[in-house]
Amino acid sequence: MKRIFDTGNAAITEAAIISGCRVYAGYPITPATELAENMSRRLPQVGGYYVQGEDELASLHICIGASLGGLKAMTSTSGPGYVLFADPYGWAISSEIPLVIVNAQRVGPVSGITGAPGQGEFYLSRYPTHGGNFETIVLAPNSVQEAFSITVEAFYLAERFRTPVTILADQLVTDGWETLIIPETEDEIKEMGLKVIPRKVNYGPQFYPSTDEVDIPPVVLGHNTGAACSDWTPTAEGYDTEEVEWQHKHAHRLIYKIRNNKDIINKYETYHLEDNPDIILVAYGSPSRVVKSAVDEARKQGLKVGGIRLISIWPFPDEIFNKKAIYLSVELNFDGQLVREVQRVVPKGSEVHFVGKCGELPKVSELIEITETLLKGDPIVSRPWEREAW
Repeated sequence: MKRIFDTGNAAITEAAIISGCRVYAGYPITPATELAENMSRRLPQVGGYYVQGEDELASLHICIGASLGGLKAMTSTSGPGYVLFADPYGWAISSEIPLVIVNAQRVGPVSGITGAPGQGEFYLSRYPTHGGNFETIVLAPNSVQEAFSITVEAFYLAERFRTPVTILADQLVTDGWETLIIPETEDEIKEMGLKVIPRKVNYGPQFYPSTDEVDIPPVVLGHNTGAACSDWTPTAEGYDTEEVEWQHKHAHRLIYKIRNNKDIINKYETYHLEDNPDIILVAYGSPSRVVKSAVDEARKQGLKVGGIRLISIWPFPDEIFNKKAIYLSVELNFDGQLVREVQRVVPKGSEVHFVGKCGELPKVSELIEITETLLKGDPIVSRPWEREAW
């Protein structure tokens, strides 16, 4: 094992290379620019290709072309660029093209603050393109080391499900410096529990089978496959069609290959849920680290507090929200996004509350104070622009 001190962007770079990524196309944007810089340096060293697109739209289309050519590909951006991915993202979803997309979230809306963490693309990562009739896979690391393992997982899932996978990071993860352990041999990769799937080729004649099964090799153009690919509704052989019956079959696959195989995707951590806590704090990404510390400290103070940390965001893990309690969603935004899903899935009779900050993490003391307030049945007190509203 190699032990270094580096950023989340460096971790994602090394994980992508270990996963077999050989094409990166992107456009500079803080806080993802360093990832592009690292890929421009590292990919040529392993026989890969770095391309700077004229914008985010072109960059993702380049990655789509690379993947259709049989190479694993990745791109990265932040919120303003993630929006521009909408059209090619739809191509990749509908044509079942494996890709990995990194979104290093920062404060929004639009350009916002470039050097501060945010969590504004929670729902955008679920609905990143037009037309509906699809599901997405989204993973959220909360540390440099986990950025490494989650990236390997993202490439693994992209190949198995034939779909783009988003890594929904934030600026504190991608720019933060922490200890990073990198495996250097195949045995060390297995020792760390990492799974790597080499790119396989679908030789047809069914390139878009009407089934919810996974582990069907992706469509690759050339290589004597005779495959076809477009953003229109396909027949099983890949030919464009306007027949509604084929649209039913295609949409069913795009939705249920993910919904019916959630057990392969879903990852989360729970803290002290075994004794049915009175209040449960919920978070993902960087805020989840503060939440874990707040739960531990609250327990020391005799408060019956638990926590849920989401690692896979979409499909949403409804099944873990099965206890009647007070829920507090902790997010890096002011509008409240994760909280809406929590409200949707909690058992009847549960209370759901929200606390949001932008550009900075909440303090452990703040979360404990809010927890004590909610346990007393009192409303959360805050400044006008931080009031609980969602």
